[in-house]
Amino acid sequence: MTATGLVIAAPASGSGKTIVTLGLLRACRRHGLSAGSAKVGPDYIDPRYHEAASGMPCTTLDGWAMRRDLIGELAGRAARTVDLLIIEGVMGLYDGAPRAGPVSDGSTAGMAQMLGLPVVLVIDASRQGQSVAATVHGFRTFRPGPTITGVILNRVSGPRHERLLRGALERIDVPVFGAIPATDAIVVPSRHLGLVQAGELAALERFLDAAATIVDGAVDLGALVAAAAPLPPGPAKATCTLPPPGQRIALARDRAFGFAYEHLLDGWRARGAEIAVFSPLADEPPPVHADAVYLPGGYPELHAGRVAAAGRVLVGRRARRGGRTGWGAQRVYGEGGGYMVLGSVLHDDRGAAHPMAGLLALETGMAGGRLSLGYRLATARGATPFAARGSVLRGHEFHHARVIREDGDALFDLEDSTGTALGAVGLRSGSVFGSFFHVIDRG
Repeated sequence: MTATGLVIAAPASGSGKTIVTLGLLRACRRHGLSAGSAKVGPDYIDPRYHEAASGMPCTTLDGWAMRRDLIGELAGRAARTVDLLIIEGVMGLYDGAPRAGPVSDGSTAGMAQMLGLPVVLVIDASRQGQSVAATVHGFRTFRPGPTITGVILNRVSGPRHERLLRGALERIDVPVFGAIPATDAIVVPSRHLGLVQAGELAALERFLDAAATIVDGAVDLGALVAAAAPLPPGPAKATCTLPPPGQRIALARDRAFGFAYEHLLDGWRARGAEIAVFSPLADEPPPVHADAVYLPGGYPELHAGRVAAAGRVLVGRRARRGGRTGWGAQRVYGEGGGYMVLGSVLHDDRGAAHPMAGLLALETGMAGGRLSLGYRLATARGATPFAARGSVLRGHEFHHARVIREDGDALFDLEDSTGTALGAVGLRSGSVFGSFFHVIDRG
């Protein structure tokens, strides 16, 4: 099967590309068209919405943090069993890092250009009339690269407004695939790190159905599908990703620990690792046969009381630290929120102190924290669970937490996407490792 693909982009964040993407995925499903998806840029949350809308896995594609072969493999795998691959962009079409990574600057435009896919621009037309043509013309001619094959007008106030917008775009010969009316019926609540997680939205199916109904009624789905282009074939053999941290990995996964990249987990499985899921919020301990424990990022600060009360998971581990069944006898890796849980105390946004695992000399707090966001290049200061000393890893930071105390041997030397050194970060103590750095691929 040769799948076709297209990229859903926008001039800026907040234009509605996620809602449009979800509506398109669910509408395709209604019409019997097999459509899968991918998300450009570092993102844990939107892909879970994609999966709920399409019933298919959603992968992450990142031109700054991933090597070309890995992107090709992931895109090819995503397209292998579908007719159409819809790729949702990140931020504005050309927004990326100041310095390019292995493939591009991480922008949506860079990804579309690499894959040779056309771009459909979602325009927030709520405060525009004929100026919409100038906006689209600017994005089409800003620099050589991606082809903008047409637009979807969003938040259109009525028939007169739609006629005005279509007339302006007709003069610059830009196809309009649809005009979505302004509505409050399809809004997703958000919090400090983005949208509320898909698994937390009680009315998720009703929301997705509403998005599909609105998008299906406003967008010419047939014309959109016809505008898609064939996807390039992926590499002939699997790309080498990071080695697994152990042969039998216990993965924390629940509402407090949801930020794990599926391409890393799939890569570990491909290299023979077994992954068993456990839930700290349900007071489930890691399986006793596990030789590695992975605590990914998420929202432990929202569930700090429950995490601290998870006696068999945390208190029991503190009591048996160093014993054969304790975390001290296993390789333990915490990332983002998982790093906070490996520390001694987590202070929530009200200042209440919650005891954590106590495996690292770390104390964190949410009150007074500021957003730390951006691509990062990390050099291992010593051996890590999946990289030798001196190895370079690519990834990002994405947190609001404040470090109150951090004592011990640092895990990484970090720099941002401009090449500016950010100093030593994270901690390592025996077989326990952690930091706020989220790894995506090797350097």
